[in-house]
This record gives sequence, C-alpha cells and structure tokens, in this order.
Amino acid sequence: MRVWRPIFRRVLFGTERRLVKLVIAIVRPEKVNDVLEALYRAEVRGISMSRIQGHGGELDRVETYRGTTVKMGLSEKVRFELAVSDAFVQPTIDALCTGARTGEVGDGKIFVVPLEQAVRIRTGETAERAVTPLGK
Repeated sequence: MRVWRPIFRRVLFGTERRLVKLVIAIVRPEKVNDVLEALYRAEVRGISMSRIQGHGGELDRVETYRGTTVKMGLSEKVRFELAVSDAFVQPTIDALCTGARTGEVGDGKIFVVPLEQAVRIRTGETAERAVTPLGK
C-alpha cells in the first residue's frame, strides 16, 4: 500500500502536471533548418511547426505591389511548439537560441508555458511519459 501512495498523491494533487512544459518559439523562416539541426543535436524530439505572420520589434518595410507603395506591417515567421519534460526545457531553449540567432532585430522570441496535461493517444501515457521519446 505504501508503494502506490506517492504516485497517487502526485497525480491527485497535481505535482506531476508541473513536469511538462510547452516551449513556443517564433523564428525567422530562413533559420528553420538551423533550428531543426540544433534541436536534433540537443536530442529534442516531438516538434510541431507552422508558418505564421506577425509583428515584433523589426522595422516596417515598404514594398511596391502592382504599382502602389504598400507599408508591410506583418512579416513571415515560423512557430515551433515543443512539449518537453522539465529536464529538456533548458536544452531546448539553448538549441533554439543557437539555431535562430542572427544578432539582428527580428530573430524571434521563446515562451515557456506550463502544460496542464499531456496524453499520448496510442498508449494513454500521461505527463512526462507522454512527451518522452519512445527510445528513452
């Protein structure tokens, strides 16, 4: 009976939920391959990517479209989303910074958010087990 009690308490009182974070990174599209390579070298797996438009600290650019000068307020970016265990948060941030950094305005941002719950659909594993690569 004593064996399962600590596990039961972690699940019941929510301490297990804090073991998983969602890392969101917004980067330049031309740095995607560098970011993917850096994440691979850091052994971070389970990546989602999407193309987005956004506006940050970069300067507005002016382009000519069909003979009309247009002020472009939004720029193309790529959004990475990675659900990782606490042990992988800092390596993930380091890899994202290494791969995405150019030193210019507009390199992007990284956000780390606690995940309430993570479930691997195939096995039903939850929390940290759901985001750990299968080979680990």
